[in-house]
Amino acid sequence: MEGLPLYHWYEMQHAAISPLRAAADAARLFFQNPINPWTHTLWGKSVAAGCEIFERITRRYGKPDWGIHSTVIDGRAVEVRPEVVWRRPFCELLHFSRCTGRAETDPRVLIVAPMSGHYATLLRGTVQAFLPAHDVYITDWVDARMVPLSEGPFDLDDYIDYVIEILHVLGEGTHVIAVCQPSVPVLAAVALMEARGDFFAPRSMTLMGGPIDTRQSPTVVNNLAEEKGIDWFRRNVIVKVPFPNPGAGRPVYPGFLQISGFMGMNLSRHVAAHQDMFMHLVRGDGDSAQKHREFYDEYLAVMDLAAEFYLQTVETVFIRHALPKGEMTHRGEPVDPARIRNVALLTVEGENDDISGVGQTAAAHRLCSGIPAERKQHHLQPHVGHYGVFNGSRFRKEIAPRIGAFIRAHDAAPVPAARRDGARRSAGNGAQRDADGTRRDARGARRSAGNGARRGGAASEA
Repeated sequence: MEGLPLYHWYEMQHAAISPLRAAADAARLFFQNPINPWTHTLWGKSVAAGCEIFERITRRYGKPDWGIHSTVIDGRAVEVRPEVVWRRPFCELLHFSRCTGRAETDPRVLIVAPMSGHYATLLRGTVQAFLPAHDVYITDWVDARMVPLSEGPFDLDDYIDYVIEILHVLGEGTHVIAVCQPSVPVLAAVALMEARGDFFAPRSMTLMGGPIDTRQSPTVVNNLAEEKGIDWFRRNVIVKVPFPNPGAGRPVYPGFLQISGFMGMNLSRHVAAHQDMFMHLVRGDGDSAQKHREFYDEYLAVMDLAAEFYLQTVETVFIRHALPKGEMTHRGEPVDPARIRNVALLTVEGENDDISGVGQTAAAHRLCSGIPAERKQHHLQPHVGHYGVFNGSRFRKEIAPRIGAFIRAHDAAPVPAARRDGARRSAGNGAQRDADGTRRDARGARRSAGNGARRGGAASEA
């Protein structure tokens, strides 16, 4: 089936079932009304629970709210204001401005969220873990179906350009954390910056559960990509956004196909989770039911990916293994991680990760042979899967403190003169000229983003 009818068919199904969803929601309210005598019976509770389950599994979930309004610093609650400080068609840079002067001394951290279907809000727990002791920024990727076709395509090369541009906006002294999928473009961006002698390369780079070399401990996802080949993905998962969405006509890998794949990998687990929620509702276990709602409100909220980015990523990372083979290029320029010498490297993996197998992220140490051993560190976290690498109790108690300590250990490290001289020599190249323009455009926004953003602007002027 051609892409356009497929997306239209999905939209038509969603519209057709809307009256049933509305009726189910009305029935739920009826059987939860305290003045209704059926409300207090097992039958009434079962009807209400069934109606809620039906409504939830048939709705379209929008982008979740960040819901981060405060953090605790030195035992005191501090207000947090999320603010957009940089914007491009496919991405916004979000700064979690803390109402405290600590941003002047705390390390500046850029979290690069995955552009792999879910919204950046999936890293809410990651952001919350770093907020008390770090000045936190995060890439907030835009749903491709909301980007007009006139804005042009977006591919892996553009992603790398965005990362470099953001590092220039934030200025010297930034620490970058790549969560899962962006490990490859972030490593490529840093390698390019170091090869150019770019003064704004980060002080440290943390790669978490990323597919640096998927030949190591290949997972089901990795094997699928190699078995099917890029033409299969182009024929079967790429569709065009229908009217009246702002991105009408744009080829994408749509969210509704992605979530089908996500849930299909562990279908029995998701079915059991919804059965459990039904029983929680019938028994009146509100806390357990609310935890289910919160998880699936986030998990089922998905975004469309630009077809160019998705296909180029699949081919480059999962089929050709271009980075570990030394064959990856960015707009014709070789990407050589061995050129990285001044950026400290930390890799984090989960023992039970079924998305990025053990050894895939650690492969970055072999590729980054130019980084001294004392500036490298690897951590394998026992008893966690892919999600647990960047969220959950073990992340908060064991992984986040380790990353924080690594960042602080390399925060005050002086920038080698070779890099500073190289930055001056390369100041006239196209990437640097673009960065200069970006800094001028973003200066006003950074001034409103709090002390941390102002420090980034001051460093940009150095």
